[in-house]
Amino acid sequence: MLDSRWFKAAGVAVALTLASATAAHAAPAPDPAAENTAAVVTLRYDDSRAGGWEAAIAAGVASWNANVGNVKLVEAAPGTRAEIQIVATSGWPQATLGPVRPGGQARVELGSQAVTQGHDKTRIAAHELGHSLGLPDTKPGPCSQLMSGSSAGTSCKNAVPNAAERSRVESAYAGGLASLAPADGRILVDAP
Repeated sequence: MLDSRWFKAAGVAVALTLASATAAHAAPAPDPAAENTAAVVTLRYDDSRAGGWEAAIAAGVASWNANVGNVKLVEAAPGTRAEIQIVATSGWPQATLGPVRPGGQARVELGSQAVTQGHDKTRIAAHELGHSLGLPDTKPGPCSQLMSGSSAGTSCKNAVPNAAERSRVESAYAGGLASLAPADGRILVDAP
């Protein structure tokens, strides 16, 4: 026969367990959207000297913004400093190898020589922005690799980073800051 003290002790234990479980479930869960928002690095670009490339730049920026969650490229307001300066040139496309940091400086040159050779403007813009975000060339490479650049041939129109390219950029900007390692700073020229 069970003693009433056992029932009392068991009741207290059950009550404590229920109270703990209720308290654990009652605490508000962290908001993943708020955490993601706090970790986004915003980089401004200035394309005011890239006449004729506006649509390609907008599409290249949209591709990066749609495919990388912790970096957002936004057009700089007139008169404000931009981390990425985009200019149109008559030579081959080239860019500073990043990752550029907020307050840092990178240059993208969108060269018409590649367009004359038959390369896609949107792919060129997205590829050169990829350099600013810290991605080197992966030449030779298939069209599925945005950073294969001109080695994919003139028929390649892909302006979307693949999973490995997205992962490298997300890693470089993890925690809301650009990599602690300084940006490479080399100029990568994308001639064949």
